[in-house]
Amino acid sequence: MADSRQAAHQERAASVPRVTVALTVNGVDHVIDVDSRVTLLDALRDTLALTGTKKGCDQGACGACTVLSDGKRILSCLTLAAQCAGRSITTIEGLSTGDGPHPMQEAFLRHDAFQCGYCTSGQIMSAVCLQAEGRAGSDADIREFMSGNLCRCGAYPHIVAAIREVAQGAAIREGAARAGGGDA
Repeated sequence: MADSRQAAHQERAASVPRVTVALTVNGVDHVIDVDSRVTLLDALRDTLALTGTKKGCDQGACGACTVLSDGKRILSCLTLAAQCAGRSITTIEGLSTGDGPHPMQEAFLRHDAFQCGYCTSGQIMSAVCLQAEGRAGSDADIREFMSGNLCRCGAYPHIVAAIREVAQGAAIREGAARAGGGDA
């Protein structure tokens, strides 16, 4: 009985079409050949060995798998790899620069904005996008726009503090640049 089930599974797997997908991940061009049903999350983790993006619920409910696609946050567990052809994907591994961690990563460390760390990569990716969207105006705004990212450990006050710090720093730098530009 088990042999017949295994044979049926292998037959179905053999009939699933494969796709070749060209995408840029963290600034590096890749061409991958995957089963047409493979999610971006599984392609990142299993094909490209980028394991910083986590598989939490695998249903789009927790946000642990959040990555950026052309600068917009997406849930990689609900996105097929084939849908990302030609897109630029940024994962947690792609945030840091040669000079060190991204400011949001540093703020998360300073504010102890993680406990077990499982949700942290998705939280940081959402926070980076939230700031870029200009939606970090108040703590209530931060909580609202981060509501798709769950933290089982309850580090929410620390997460909000980290995002607020980075957003305030960006606002200060932006104001100084405007003030400096007006004097020239």
